[in-house]
This record gives sequence, C-alpha cells and structure tokens, in this order.
Amino acid sequence: MFLNYRTLRSANLKEMEKRWTPIPAEEDKITELQELLNIHSIPARLLLRQGIESKTEAERFLNPSLDHLYDPFRMLGMTEAVERIHEAIEKDERILIYGDYDVDGVTSVTLLFSFLGHFTNNIDYYIPDRYKEGYGVSKQGIDYAAQNGITLIISVDCGIKAVERVREARQRNIDFIICDHHLPGAKLPEAQAILDPKQPDCEYPYKDLSGCGIAFKLAQAYGTANGWLLSELRPFLDLVVVSIASDIVPITGENRVLAYFGLKKLNDQPRPGFLALLKLLDNRVHLKIEDIVFGIGPMLNAAGRIADARQAVRLLLSEDSSVTQDYARLLQQKNELRKTYDQMIVAEATAIIARQPDSKNNKSIVLFHPQWHKGVIGIAASRIVERFYKPTIILTKSNGKAVGSARSIQGFDIYEAIKSCKHLLDSFGGHQYAAGLTMDIDKVDAFRDAFEAAVQPRITSLPAIPEINYFAQLPLSEITPNFWQQLKAFAPFGPGNRNPVFVSFGVEDTGYAQVLKTQHLRLQLRQNGSAGIRAMAFKQAEHFPGVKEQAFHICYTIQENHWNGRTNLQLNIKDIKFGALG
Repeated sequence: MFLNYRTLRSANLKEMEKRWTPIPAEEDKITELQELLNIHSIPARLLLRQGIESKTEAERFLNPSLDHLYDPFRMLGMTEAVERIHEAIEKDERILIYGDYDVDGVTSVTLLFSFLGHFTNNIDYYIPDRYKEGYGVSKQGIDYAAQNGITLIISVDCGIKAVERVREARQRNIDFIICDHHLPGAKLPEAQAILDPKQPDCEYPYKDLSGCGIAFKLAQAYGTANGWLLSELRPFLDLVVVSIASDIVPITGENRVLAYFGLKKLNDQPRPGFLALLKLLDNRVHLKIEDIVFGIGPMLNAAGRIADARQAVRLLLSEDSSVTQDYARLLQQKNELRKTYDQMIVAEATAIIARQPDSKNNKSIVLFHPQWHKGVIGIAASRIVERFYKPTIILTKSNGKAVGSARSIQGFDIYEAIKSCKHLLDSFGGHQYAAGLTMDIDKVDAFRDAFEAAVQPRITSLPAIPEINYFAQLPLSEITPNFWQQLKAFAPFGPGNRNPVFVSFGVEDTGYAQVLKTQHLRLQLRQNGSAGIRAMAFKQAEHFPGVKEQAFHICYTIQENHWNGRTNLQLNIKDIKFGALG
C-alpha cells in the first residue's frame, strides 16, 4: 500500500549545495573574434563554443534560414522511401503511420499523417499502448495492420531494432519504411527503406535530428518530388520544434534552424491543438524552448503515460476549436494526475531512503514498489537524482516483472553500469544518462547489490555534489538592452546551445525581496551602485533571511519577462552563496 501521502507532501527538502565551476576559454581567440565582429566578449565566447571563428560562419549561425536545411535525398534510403510511398499512393494502397507514445512519436505521427493526407485519403495511424504493448513495433500493431488491409507501414520514432516484427510484417505482405533517430542494433530490419542518419554508411551531414525531424525530412523529400516549395512545409514546423524540445536533442546545426522557425510558427500561428493547450497554460506569446519542455511537452506526454496517446494525436490533428478544447482539458486532467503520481512516488521513495540509514554510504539508489505507476517512474527517478545526486533506478511491477527507469548524474554512464549486471536482466536499453530495464521480481535484491558494486569503483572520481558550469563573471552594470540583443541572437537555447550561466559577486537586495508561494524568491538586485534588476530564485526561499541581511553571490541566466504588455530583463537565479568563495 502507498504511504500516507498527506503527511509526506508538505516535506520540502533543502536544495543540495552546488559547486560553481568556470568553463575554460581561449582568451586570445575571444579577443580576436570580438574585434572582428565588433561585439561584446560574451557573444564572442558563445560563437567559439559553437566552433565558429570566422565572420561568414557567425553570420550563418546568427541568421538562420530554411535554405540552410540539407537536401533530404542525401539521407540513405530516402529515394527508396519516396518511391515506395509514391507507388502506394498511385495504387491506392492503405498506409499506416506507426509511432511511439511519447511527444516525439505523437508529433511525428501527426506530421506524416497530415502531410500525406494531402496526397491520399487511404491512410491510418497507430500508437501502441504503453502498458499492454510496450515500446516499439508490437505484434498487436502488425495484427492491426493485417486486419485493416494495410500494405505499407511507416514507423516514426521507432522501428530501427524491430528486426523480427518487420520480418513478420513481410510474411503478411506488409512493407515497412522505418523513420528513426535511435542507434541501430547489430542487425538492421529488412525494410523497404530505413531513414536513420545513425545507421552505417549514411552520409547525411547532421546526425542528431529528432524522430519528428526525420519525419519532416521525409515530407520535405516527398514534397520536393511532387513540386512543393520548402516554404509550404512551414505549417509543420511547430510539431518539429515541440519534438526537438521534448526529446532533449541538441539544438545545433539543422535542429537549430528547425527549432528557430518552429518557434516562430508556434508563437505567430499555432495550430488549434497547440492554441488550446497554451490557453490552459496561460502562455500564448514569446514561447521559448523551456516553455515547451515544462509546459506543452508534459501535457502531450501525459496522454501516453496515464491513458491513450492517440488523444494527443487527435488534439493536434483537429481544426475544430471545440474539439481541441475538450482534448486539451482532458490532457490537462491527465497531467495533473501524472503530477500526483509523481509526487507520491518521490515522497514514498524519500521516506524509504530515510528509513535506511545504512544506505547513506551507497553510491547508488535502487528502489522497488509494486504499486508505483509505470508511466511516471522515469520522472520520479529524475527527482530523486536532483535530491540525492546519486545514479537512481526506480522499479515497479508490470505484467509480472520488475520494470524500471534509470537516471544518472553528470559524467556517469549509467547504461554501462546496468550492462555489467545484464546476467540478472531480461532486457535493458538506453544511453549514458537514462535507461530502461526489466527483470524478474525475485532478482531485484540481487540486482541492487550488483548495481551498487558496479557503481562504486566507477564513481570515485566524480564530485559528490552537483556542479554548475558558468560561462563568465559578469558585472550587473553590463546587462543592458544592447547586450541582451546580442545574447538573444543565439536563441533558441537548449542542449548543445545552452543559455549561458553567469556569476556576479557581491550583489545586494534593494529592499524588495519577497517570498512567493512559500518556496520562491523574488528579488531586485544591484551591485556597486548599479541600477536595479529583477531576479527570480525558484525553490530557494530558504535564502530569504540571508539576502535581506548581507551581500551575496549569484549564479544565473538572463531572460525576458513579459507581463501586462511590458517586457523587462530578469535574472533566473540558479544558486545563491554567502560569504567568501573558496
């Protein structure tokens, strides 16, 4: 049974202390580029971070254009994919778009289903049930295709490892086109075409597209072959940017271009489904990547985590505002339920850890509870990592097995540690910072010991507390509108192009500090007589007495705050320290 959540949810653990570490930089190159482009040293540092050292490269980076997108036919398998789709449409074959149940899969299905709908009405889509079918191409999915006269399946955001399922489909006279962005296994499926830049022998220049990004490249290729202009694909870019943000892929290269124009579409003319979500989120203008990550993304993900991911597809496909409002409210309810499950798991997990004092010496956390909700254990694992800063695996019971999600800390490869315990597992997969695994329930205790044994020697050289890597020390007086305009040109920010973190020492509150919602700090700061600048320190209310009494040091990013039609610069404080810094 669950622990008494009412007695646990009020617990507010203090944020773990963090180390501030400067990012190394080549000062001579910074000065050279600064003089070449006549810009502030900070933008020069940001350009060098992207490997940019010339004026031509800088102009291309700072001025994205759809013309910068690569020719989709450079992707291995693209010609074959376009030809097979053309054949299917010419012969009026029934096509099935098969996608994963997360945001990347949902947006991919929506994009290809709506795009190909311009050429054929003989099209359907399918998303597997997370709990009954699991991830990837399922037997039930193949059965559905066979029973409904499907002769061509286009899988999106999955399929690269579906060797057996693709073979089964071929035996039932169903062809496959695979659109995936995950790493392939040792053997590729025998599909009509495979679109995955990470497959062997694919010379496509950019390897980090999202699943929806691959779907977009297929649409770009098929559109080009049928006389479409690239500009005619702009309506689909809101789907692409939502996938890029939600799937945490690097916002570099081609993804930067897609995200840049996707955000413009999302801000200027969102499809009715996104507009309905944004109204519920009370956030309809000036959207950034983080607004997708913490707003739109979780709402769409909630459908597949708690109920049926097809609800999210229906939302995104609908043009009827009354229909989209209904689906948006439904997803909002599912997301609130997801939050409740998440909070309950974290509260229970924290209580379990507190009752195990011997576990303080462990370098890892492995917890199992048969009633924890499978759809949110990955989120819960991330929360536990934030609190205890240890590689964490959260397991629950599903279909008679222990099924888990793993999350890691900076610099630690959790996939390799899990791999060393594979003799205890039925299956596992993932990457350095996140993974999934399945095992017999009676092997959980043995796995916990084996995993701890694998973590101990690997983690000795890593810091015991979280680290914030900051870009530069910045006087508050230099945060001017002109400086912000130069910095803003690097957006959209995200993985591979992070919003730079700065530090300022010896700042003071001007007397307007206040606590919001019992856990956040709102501040008005100055430094050495500078003009005041607004700041927010989320979940750092414990610093309120200190900031009222003495000067302190801050680690932060800079952002725009839009309120009541006014725009002001604001600091988003990541951490606060007092006294001398060692």
